[in-house]
Amino acid sequence: MTTLTVYSDQDASTPLATYTDYADIRAQLAGIGVEFERWQASQPLSPTATPDEVMTAYRDSIDALKRKYGFVSVDVVSMHPEHPDAAAARGKFLAEHTHADFETRFFVDGAGAFYIRKNGKVYLTVCTKGDLINLPADTTHWFDMGPKPNFKAIRFFRIQDGWVGHFTGDKIADRFPKYGEPG
Repeated sequence: MTTLTVYSDQDASTPLATYTDYADIRAQLAGIGVEFERWQASQPLSPTATPDEVMTAYRDSIDALKRKYGFVSVDVVSMHPEHPDAAAARGKFLAEHTHADFETRFFVDGAGAFYIRKNGKVYLTVCTKGDLINLPADTTHWFDMGPKPNFKAIRFFRIQDGWVGHFTGDKIADRFPKYGEPG
């Protein structure tokens, strides 16, 4: 289930608020400049849908977002628990960082967690099937796909090389609960 849990950036032990209603999540994220939408496929997709099938099923939404923001490339990425690079992929963006461009991701299937730090708070957003999240450039955040990653997502890029993480060096991510792990 899609959820937004808001914490003080100084205390990961007690949430300030938790939201599960789409309209509430969208409003809270809009308040910090993060776009959040829900998309529907134009045709049914199987769990084994190819990247081309995924792109076709979401073509209208993809094209509208490309026009709106000037994205130059779009791809489909998937990760499953048995993937040989799952642990390395998870670790790649677990530390707090920013990007010089948008980080825009649509979850075709599965789930992942974005931790967004803004105005003294951390907004832990668990995105699931049908969720699009769009973090503006220079948004301080980290991403966790969990210990057994399982998702298929569409990624959008305005820079041909894709996202380059600029790590802050702050260890804040170490103080917050990891997605999909107890405690």
